[in-house]
Amino acid sequence: MSEIVKTVAELTTYISDLFDYDSTLQDVWITGEVSNMTRASSGHWYFTLKDADASIKCVMWRSAAARQTTNPKDGDALEVHGKVSVYAPRGEYQMYADLARPVGAGDLYAQFERLKVKLEMEGLFDSERKREFPAVPVKIGVVTSATAAAFQDVLNVLRRRYPLAQVILSPTMVQGAEAPPQIISALDRLNMFTDVDVIIMVRGGGSIEDLWAFNDERVARAVAASHIPVVTGVGHETDFTIVDFVSDQRAPTPSAAAELITPDKRDILERLGRTTEMLDGLTYDAILSRRTKLERVQGKMTYISPGNTIRISRQRVDDYNARLLRQQKNQVTLLQERLSAKIAALEAANPRAILARGYALITDEDGNRVTSERDAKRGSNVDIQFKDGKVKAWIRGEDDGYDQPTLF
Repeated sequence: MSEIVKTVAELTTYISDLFDYDSTLQDVWITGEVSNMTRASSGHWYFTLKDADASIKCVMWRSAAARQTTNPKDGDALEVHGKVSVYAPRGEYQMYADLARPVGAGDLYAQFERLKVKLEMEGLFDSERKREFPAVPVKIGVVTSATAAAFQDVLNVLRRRYPLAQVILSPTMVQGAEAPPQIISALDRLNMFTDVDVIIMVRGGGSIEDLWAFNDERVARAVAASHIPVVTGVGHETDFTIVDFVSDQRAPTPSAAAELITPDKRDILERLGRTTEMLDGLTYDAILSRRTKLERVQGKMTYISPGNTIRISRQRVDDYNARLLRQQKNQVTLLQERLSAKIAALEAANPRAILARGYALITDEDGNRVTSERDAKRGSNVDIQFKDGKVKAWIRGEDDGYDQPTLF
């Protein structure tokens, strides 16, 4: 009979399959004391659960760790749920946990889950009903114990980040059987008698029993009924309470709640500086633009001012006068030229000018011009006008022995 030799990996896979196919190991609760508790930067938890006789390594992945309502530390007694399997690289078996609760808290956890399901079914966890709080609150209401370290943490954060906010404390117990009615009263006082912009409900970390007042159904419904936005910061980062699901926003710690609802004064000063620079630029541009417009208006006013209008009108009058004088001069010159032409024409037509050329003007006794032989009456007297004088003549005719009229 031949021997069957397996590799380490094959043997480890075989053992792992035995774990995975065992239904008991795939759904198991174990109890023990926590040791070597480590929270990796990735969000995963690594710890060992032990008792007097044995120990088992446990790992809880980040997705499961974020849902836990307890914050275990070394020495705590825990009840852990999960499955057991083999981690092949080391050949070790370990528990992959998905739930952890303090020993004896099983009943409380069951109550927590029942109330969570009930309120979720009623829609109190719906994101649609969550309200936003102002980015820059003026008044901040705080529901917590006046002597709690959580309140001092809140004040320290506000003094550092946003000292302008007015803080109004509505004090209450935050632990014990009497805490829920007091928490409700503290919340109601802020809603009824103040005008705060946002309310933060805070408490430091603790066991599930310590935080149980914030898992009270009455408190949860009071938070849901608040007309002022409520931000919760109860316990540590891994602690979840019912009010965290009902509130308008959850913060992992009280200090984180104070940071969540306020701006950082350094950011405000930086934005203020940028805004101041922008306003300076806008102001300069506005002044420059208006100065340019003013200069244009002044230019227009100068153009349309009465003094400028008078100056322009005077210049126009001077232009019209000069034009009129030129026209008059041209008209006089034209008339003079026409007159000279007329004079020349008249001179040319003047009988004296004709006489000056050797011609003579003959008129009868009645003063009528004798321009034709037919006009010369025989035996009549005529006047002969020369250029420099007049002489008289007598016209002889046939009676005087002449065939034609003849002057003598």
